[in-house]
Amino acid sequence: MNAKSPSAVLSELKDLTDAFFRAVSFAPGAKPCYADIHRLFIESGLLIRNVGPTPEISSVTEFIRPRQVLVDTGQLTQFHEAEIAAATEVFGNVAHRFSSYSKSGTQNGTPFQARGMISTQFVNTPAGWKMSAMAWDDERPGLVLPAEFESP
Repeated sequence: MNAKSPSAVLSELKDLTDAFFRAVSFAPGAKPCYADIHRLFIESGLLIRNVGPTPEISSVTEFIRPRQVLVDTGQLTQFHEAEIAAATEVFGNVAHRFSSYSKSGTQNGTPFQARGMISTQFVNTPAGWKMSAMAWDDERPGLVLPAEFESP
């Protein structure tokens, strides 16, 4: 593993995060690039949707499968997710990025939008930095974005 400057590592971690959001986002009439998510994560990477009483813990394949069905059946016709602001910490070969995000889309003909926080862990591998885990929760009454994550 090559030693990189701190700014180069931060840039690489931001690039990985941006690539994830690009992979899940798609315009009307287009298709998402869900397959790209595999290259962003380590083989045993986890995605954890924790917006309800019980966390939904998925492998990359398990995360993609139901979303692909929604797209293939025409239930999900557009989706956009983007990072609003982030704080990243790196120590040697491990890193963490805590990000606010916004998402919007159309499912079953009904537009939706939400914001929330996402915690992403990264590990430096011989192939470069990869995501190892991602966990998120959406805003709801009584749970809003921290002020420092409202804007870049």
